[in-house]
Amino acid sequence: MKQGNEPSAADASALFIGWDVGGWNCDKNPASRDALVVLDAGRRMLGTPWRGNLRRPINQAADTAGFVARLLALCGLEAEDFAGLPVVLAIDTPLAFSSAFVQLLVEGRAVEGIEGSASNPYLFRRTERFLFERGITPLSAVKDMIGSQATKGMHVLARFAPTLERCGVWTDGSRLRAIEAYPSACRKSASVTTLQRDYLDDPSLSHADLRDALTCALLAWLFHCQPEALAHPAQDVPEREGWIFVPADALS
Repeated sequence: MKQGNEPSAADASALFIGWDVGGWNCDKNPASRDALVVLDAGRRMLGTPWRGNLRRPINQAADTAGFVARLLALCGLEAEDFAGLPVVLAIDTPLAFSSAFVQLLVEGRAVEGIEGSASNPYLFRRTERFLFERGITPLSAVKDMIGSQATKGMHVLARFAPTLERCGVWTDGSRLRAIEAYPSACRKSASVTTLQRDYLDDPSLSHADLRDALTCALLAWLFHCQPEALAHPAQDVPEREGWIFVPADALS
């Protein structure tokens, strides 16, 4: 287990926060709630993993710095100890809707034909169809009852990381970058399974939500430190649809 509360010169180059997203009112749902895990550049877990409802901290934050400070405080960390460090936030929920679905809603524009579920452009973005083609079964923000979580994640982007840096990467233009993660896809990844072994005996990760948040934090670390280990979007993927960053070795 890698754990600690004080940054060192070797590991304080960035922070990696994993967020497993619960619904807007998940405080009424004991089975599924927001969960946070914070790692440093050495993959050491900082503070204490947290589980609850982020709705109030999101509402209370006036800006990106305040939002990040609240996330750290929930994990028992002082924002001042990490002032100025880049933060990568990996979020386990769809962070956009498909272009076809948006065009249907906004412009009343329909696609030519609909056949199978996995290829339905209203239900799934290009990134999700990419995963289907490679043996992974992602959820749909439209049909799989995760609209509450998805809008919560999109709301956070709009408030605290509103600039699209490139496909699948949102930023505040300064310190924070946010990406979409999918912990379930990591079950087939030998590389992520190896990273997870450092935390197997940690009692603070006893709930599945917290373990998913850890996996998100590890994906944030890979995105920053070993980007070649992740699958990245092709140039023809619609930028506004976003991208699910999964380990390349999880794809068949």
